[in-house]
Amino acid sequence: MKRMSGFAWCGGFFVLALNLSVQAQPVPGDLWELGRKEAARHRFSTLFPAQDVRKHLSSEEGIAQAMDWCRKTAVTKVYIETYRDGYQAERKALEHARDQFKAAGFVVSGCVTPTKVGKPSKGWTDISCYTDGPTQEKIKAIFEYTAGIFDEIMIDDFWFTDCACSECQAARTAKTVTIGGTKHPVNGDTWEDYRSELMVLLSREYVLGAARRVNPNVKLIIKYPQWYENFHTRGYDVLRQTADFDRIWVGTETRDYHDKRWGGTVQYEGYFIMRWLGGIGGAKCGGGWYDWLGTTEKTYLEQARMTVLGGARETMLFCYGGLQGSTGPGNIEALRNQIPDLLALAKEVAQREPIGLAAYKPPHSDAGKEKYVFDFVGMMGIPLVPCHEFPTNATAAFFPVHCLKDKDFAPKLGGFLAAGRTALITDGLKAGLQGQVKLDGPNVHVLAVNGEPKSLLNLTREELDQLREPLLRPFNASFKAPNKVALFLYRDGSWVVCNFNDDAAPVELNGGRYQVGERDWLKGWR
Repeated sequence: MKRMSGFAWCGGFFVLALNLSVQAQPVPGDLWELGRKEAARHRFSTLFPAQDVRKHLSSEEGIAQAMDWCRKTAVTKVYIETYRDGYQAERKALEHARDQFKAAGFVVSGCVTPTKVGKPSKGWTDISCYTDGPTQEKIKAIFEYTAGIFDEIMIDDFWFTDCACSECQAARTAKTVTIGGTKHPVNGDTWEDYRSELMVLLSREYVLGAARRVNPNVKLIIKYPQWYENFHTRGYDVLRQTADFDRIWVGTETRDYHDKRWGGTVQYEGYFIMRWLGGIGGAKCGGGWYDWLGTTEKTYLEQARMTVLGGARETMLFCYGGLQGSTGPGNIEALRNQIPDLLALAKEVAQREPIGLAAYKPPHSDAGKEKYVFDFVGMMGIPLVPCHEFPTNATAAFFPVHCLKDKDFAPKLGGFLAAGRTALITDGLKAGLQGQVKLDGPNVHVLAVNGEPKSLLNLTREELDQLREPLLRPFNASFKAPNKVALFLYRDGSWVVCNFNDDAAPVELNGGRYQVGERDWLKGWR
């Protein structure tokens, strides 16, 4: 069947409308060559977990099948894992698979998933108690082993702790972290203080240090999970760890919002976290990582789009074994059909600067009753530019309750408003600033979250149109659309509109009228 695309020159824009329901089957060889050609700008990769090494990469037939799947999916880089869930893959199998993939033209790196290592946490039992000395030694041994095989190692997003056992409680009370018998002071007595210091110091000594002593050329990647609101409470320190590690990666999994087990995360989150961590990591930020769990073909593709729109330079498809069953094969076929468009999107995004309301989330900030409010605001067709520092020079900004983490926020906001800049603030932030900042000016707009961010998805088109009008004015833009239609704006006047509804959405953008199909998108490039 032939894929139908509609092209139009409209108001100075080149508009591309894709009909995703009627698509061609790309020639596998073409995708492999396209993936290699575009790899410097954006590449596709996959992971072989330790158990996949045993099941799929321990025979010549299994390796050949894996390579064939990768070529058909434009995958030009593979990560071969040494450890997961208490199992360490055999060195002979790891080295043979590494060498075979390299000889076939793939880029090859290693991976470690630190689950079921040593003493279990009193919280999530797949996670470890890293206060425990023998568990620390086990981590050290895992990274020494891996660094002896690979020159680049990614850590899957389980490099945290939520343990509150008696040993952890005693150390927290004593404000002391002990690594390999050496005591280090902790500045503070909260779980956040203790766990952050523990994981930063453990990373430096028994991950980075241990690996580099074995292999001075090794590069290490820390992959942050998608649950960014809880980083600091479980020991992720996005400032210090990003500075310490060679590279960072981003979990952009969103899945199906209505899925009973995996749902509850709206699609815009993949974009928000990719941009927010990208702002912290800069050139260190490599790519986004998503999976097939709790997805349909449409929601799987939405993960792909948000990852690329978020500026990722690599897409990690987790994981080879998992994608062979369940919804995996259907998802991958849908993705293969879209890979040329995704790579073209990556090219367009890479050469443009996104604009919109600066969305200020200070690192280590608490959300209170406004968890993930950024993601829901993005679903409302309000373009956001995530940032981790106060956006002094922004023309417009979104400020939720997270901003109270910034001890100087009130005077900063006062100066921002006095300069005539536009602010969208949540009702929670307004309550938290009572008596500190004058918030009754015409450039202040209050968003009624009412402690339930997901309720924002219930706002009507009329309510949203009224809200968006003054917020988009600083960007010389106008947008009218139903809820769950996201807008992405660029400095040169280009735009992208993504419809996350199961029905077609009529939209008006800058005076132009468009129809965006269900779970579809439109792109207008200058």
